[in-house]
Amino acid sequence: MGQPVPIPDPPGTTAGRPPLRDRLTVPVLAFGGILMAVMQTVVVPLLPSLPRLTGSSAGAVSWMVTATLLSGAVLTPVLGRAGDMYGKKRVLTGALSLMTVGSVMCALSSDIRVLIFARALQGAAAAVVPLSISILRDELPPERRGGAVALMSSTVGIGAALGLPLAALIVQYADWHVMFWATSALGALGVAAIWWAVRESPVREPGRFDVLGALGLAVGLVCLLLGVSQGGQWGWGSPRILGLFVATVAVLGLWWWQQLRTELPLVDLRLVSRPRVGLSHVAALLTGFAFYANSLSTAQLVQAPKATGYGLGLSIVETGLCLLPGGVIMLLLSSTSARISAARGPRVTLAIGTAIIALGYVVRIIDSRDLWTIILGATVVATGTTFAYSALPTLILRAVPAGQTASANGVNVLMRTIGQAVSSAVVAAVLVHHTSLVGGLPLPTLHGYLMAFGIAAVIALVASAAALTIPGDPSSDDTRPARDRARGSRDEALEGA
Repeated sequence: MGQPVPIPDPPGTTAGRPPLRDRLTVPVLAFGGILMAVMQTVVVPLLPSLPRLTGSSAGAVSWMVTATLLSGAVLTPVLGRAGDMYGKKRVLTGALSLMTVGSVMCALSSDIRVLIFARALQGAAAAVVPLSISILRDELPPERRGGAVALMSSTVGIGAALGLPLAALIVQYADWHVMFWATSALGALGVAAIWWAVRESPVREPGRFDVLGALGLAVGLVCLLLGVSQGGQWGWGSPRILGLFVATVAVLGLWWWQQLRTELPLVDLRLVSRPRVGLSHVAALLTGFAFYANSLSTAQLVQAPKATGYGLGLSIVETGLCLLPGGVIMLLLSSTSARISAARGPRVTLAIGTAIIALGYVVRIIDSRDLWTIILGATVVATGTTFAYSALPTLILRAVPAGQTASANGVNVLMRTIGQAVSSAVVAAVLVHHTSLVGGLPLPTLHGYLMAFGIAAVIALVASAAALTIPGDPSSDDTRPARDRARGSRDEALEGA
């Protein structure tokens, strides 16, 4: 890989820059992360009604979720690499702009084909968090960086917790297009705020973009995630699903071979093979699985009819309010997780966080009939997720060169996405296997939910063990922000002249 090259600051971005913009960098980037999570969540309250509203089938409507998942998984590492090469702020504003355009298209149309395409555009926003974290590394001094990165990581849970009840309220009391007009306005505000408040990163990785590697990764990930997400509907032993998994192995195998032989690959696999990076990605996959099972199961459990013997019959708005405390906890504890990482190291924070996630599922197994224990268990899981998700990018930042932070964090987010997709498939399979007839309808039994909680708890404990095997930070780690290193390089060049 080429060495990171300092890029001179554009005119007007350093000298005479108003201090207010510097103070707003972190909150503006966090706002972008929350927007991304809200955008992924807002469609959930609409899913039961969309077949009627769009005149399409339930299977077609499900692609409004699947399309976002697939495009986000494909574009996150690609846009991360593009940010390292061409400018992180530039790519970040482009990703948020695509998200906003997709929201406008959803607001203007009721055609399911347009809606699916628009949701695929919105998947580009999945790259917002890794790009923002890379910018924070470049711009902030060490004493501010840990807390800012932790807050940025927590925006995923904060936005999801806020998006569900807010979207449900809009859908309940207004036309469903209003929801997308609201997100369009917020998206435009986010793009403008980032353009105004955020500096362009001075460090880039020179070279030619690996188009062939991007196409190979895209095809392999689409085959993998399509097979995982549609296995329950198409049948895990069906020719289509088996064909997708065979194609996944073949395409990703060829992609791996191509990446190792390319001078400037999309993903530096030699870097990934280092224990500090590779084990962090494994922990991200396991944590994504453990975290997502909570959101999936809680929403279904509390909305189940009371006739099941365990369900509470809550509305979608009430369901969102049950998950809201978890989002508040993630906001409040992000600075605490940063302090633990600073004192003990991010791998300890990750191990603690995933152990707390397992504890939350133990609470759910003990009692999932009373509302207060359901909220308590879900909040404990959110607490552990805060610690875990804040530690993962810090591990990556300390293990990779400055010129590869966006692409490396993009791969880490991709691993979380794959973990969430697998979690969705496993939880769905468990609940479908454990059903009983209630009022003539097959509904999951309480035993099915408890089994799903048990699986998630075991996965969380495995993630905790994996975190403890990650090697510690080398003493030579350069923690200066990239902007300081870039300025230092320019100063040295001037002195030499």
